Amino acid sequence: MFDNLREQVSAKPFSDEEEAKFQPAAGTEYSSRRSTRILGMTPIQRFVIVVMLFMAVCVIGALTLLVTGKIGF
Repeated sequence: MFDNLREQVSAKPFSDEEEAKFQPAAGTEYSSRRSTRILGMTPIQRFVIVVMLFMAVCVIGALTLLVTGKIGF
C-alpha cells in the first residue's frame, strides 16, 4: 500500500497539455497592482465626501454654540 509513496507524490499528476486546459476564469487572476478603490470610490470621490462631512460638522458645531449661547453676535 505504501510502496513507492515518495515517487508517487513527486511524480507530476498531469501532463503539460492537461495543465493548459485549466485556466483561471476571467477577472480572477492575481494582479500585482493593488487597487486604490475603497468602498468602490476613487480618491477624488473620497476627498469630496470627507470635505462635505467636515463642513457639516463645522456648521452643526457653530449652530450648537449659537443655540447654547456660548457665542453671539
